[in-house]
Amino acid sequence: MSPFGTTEPRRFIADFVTGFHAALVGGDGGDGGDCGDEEAAAIVDRFHTPDVEQIADGHRMDRAKLVAHTRPTRKRRPKLEMTVHEALTAGDRLAARYTMQVRDGKREFAIEVCFFGRFAPDGRLRRARMLTRHVPEGTRHLPDAPEAAA
Repeated sequence: MSPFGTTEPRRFIADFVTGFHAALVGGDGGDGGDCGDEEAAAIVDRFHTPDVEQIADGHRMDRAKLVAHTRPTRKRRPKLEMTVHEALTAGDRLAARYTMQVRDGKREFAIEVCFFGRFAPDGRLRRARMLTRHVPEGTRHLPDAPEAAA
């Protein structure tokens, strides 16, 4: 069974990333209040398999490192907006290119992500490889180039 069901790939990755973020910051996207009583490890486990492995820009994170990585997000509680430029699935795999706009009290920045992941049948992330880049302020994404004629 596909982990994506009938969900369109762009919607799946957007819901996954923003849902995980909302759970970490207390569900309100960073507008106020505390992060709730749920432990970071329980949130990570809700969205990731126990054997999760993420490699972002050459830095490997297993479950323990991913839980530790959530601490600054829970403390700063940034707002997150996400634009998915393209996404496709094949079996349990999803590839996507998206931009995250991140804002907290001290800074605002954008990160473009090229994501290649595998998901468990229940929709939790099992493996991910990500290449990221900071998008310079004032820079817009150019439309995708038209496909070359054969």
